[in-house]
Amino acid sequence: MTGTQPPAPASGVPSGEPGSEFRKDMGPWANFALGFTYLSPVVGTYTLFGIAIADGGPPMIWAFLVAGCGQFLVALIFGEIVAQYPIAGGVYPWARRLWGKRWAWMTGWVYMWALLVTITSVAYGAGPYIAILFGFRATVHTTVLCTAVLIVVAILINYLGTKALSAAALIGFAGELIGALVVGVYLLATHRHHGLGVIFDTYGVEGDGSYLPAFLAAGIIGLYQYYGFEACGDTAEEVAHPGRVIPRAMRRTIYIGGSAATFTCMSLLLSVTDFNAIISGEQADPVVDVLFDAMGETGARMVMAVVLISFLSCTISLQAAAGRLIYSYARDEMIVGHRLLRRFVHARAVPSWALFVSAAVPLLIAFASLLSEDALTNIVSFAILGIYGSFQMVVLAALRARLKGWKPAGEFILGRWGLTVNIAALVYGILAIINICWARTPEKSWWENWIVLLCGGVVVGTGLLYMFTTHHYGRGEAPAGDAVPAKAGSKSGGGPAGEG
Repeated sequence: MTGTQPPAPASGVPSGEPGSEFRKDMGPWANFALGFTYLSPVVGTYTLFGIAIADGGPPMIWAFLVAGCGQFLVALIFGEIVAQYPIAGGVYPWARRLWGKRWAWMTGWVYMWALLVTITSVAYGAGPYIAILFGFRATVHTTVLCTAVLIVVAILINYLGTKALSAAALIGFAGELIGALVVGVYLLATHRHHGLGVIFDTYGVEGDGSYLPAFLAAGIIGLYQYYGFEACGDTAEEVAHPGRVIPRAMRRTIYIGGSAATFTCMSLLLSVTDFNAIISGEQADPVVDVLFDAMGETGARMVMAVVLISFLSCTISLQAAAGRLIYSYARDEMIVGHRLLRRFVHARAVPSWALFVSAAVPLLIAFASLLSEDALTNIVSFAILGIYGSFQMVVLAALRARLKGWKPAGEFILGRWGLTVNIAALVYGILAIINICWARTPEKSWWENWIVLLCGGVVVGTGLLYMFTTHHYGRGEAPAGDAVPAKAGSKSGGGPAGEG
């Protein structure tokens, strides 16, 4: 991981201008594939299918529609922002330009930890499928070891550079389509046990009360599915014509990825033989059981190989996003160790030490998960909370800037619909955050019930403590708060907006 340590360029320079060390080696379809494999229809559905069924029964599939519509609004706002500010690192530099240094610092901090936890959640979810593929029994310890191996393989591919990342994204995209479409069509043609009416049958999961709480709990599958589109913007300095290409890639990621995920879920739902067994906990891994019943051992293991490609490509995409965020942070001197974390290997055009962190921290989280009885659900829930929280910090910054006079000036703008979409995106995000934090297991201890919110509070609290004790947020000369027009007699980015 050797590299040079050049002077830190300002992150505010437009992509392609002097100061950006990345090379434009990523084409439009590779950029879309990066977001698609990060969103990953196969990973999201296969990881949480059984959990969502147990919580909400077959109607849980409607969570894909609800979350997809909400996140599409967020993607539209992000499209406006990245079109004007095509800067590596995504939400951190966007928040910096829209609001200011402090807000940007905290946005990046929350997003960074969410990404690192998401890397662990994806790699962890692959554990049982790796066990089946290679023929050993899946236990908590083997799952953690498989998680570690997948993270290491992914980081080695990331170190090969942007061209290797693009190739991995395209291969992962092909694997996703095979896993989602080919397997789905095969299941519907050979192993269908239900009609479409099953998606309205709750199988009594609501008990004697309303179905709404059960559906909201099952909504974790939709909330987990619909992020990843922002990764298209994380690599903005590696794409030609980013102001035009990236907003389009974000939208494609939502509606193509979302459609593939919904189809994958539908094919599995119609192929389940006994929903009551899943709801009661008797059938712990319905995806594996469906695949083995429909395809036999050989066919199921072939599918596991394709699924593993999806998990690996998703992990690679997540690490790429996390590494570029950390590098963007360090480039602006916003974090301890910035001299090391901004080091860049020019031969492969990768931020070496920032990528190292994007593997090392998820490895630590994976081994720490041995302390939790319900590791996967807790890891996934915290990842969703952090991602949605950082997303809404950007959406709120955009709304504030818009109300203060910001008029998006990139190649993609919403025009007169901008304010309405911005408000709707914020409302959706806040409701989603409340849902993911809500306590649903009164029989457990209070700290287990509120562990997601507690972990979120720890991240925010330590971030605030770090920010105001080190004052790293005030370093760097990159523009801040300059989206809002300067008032007469003040300098753009230099007053309260620039420090906000």
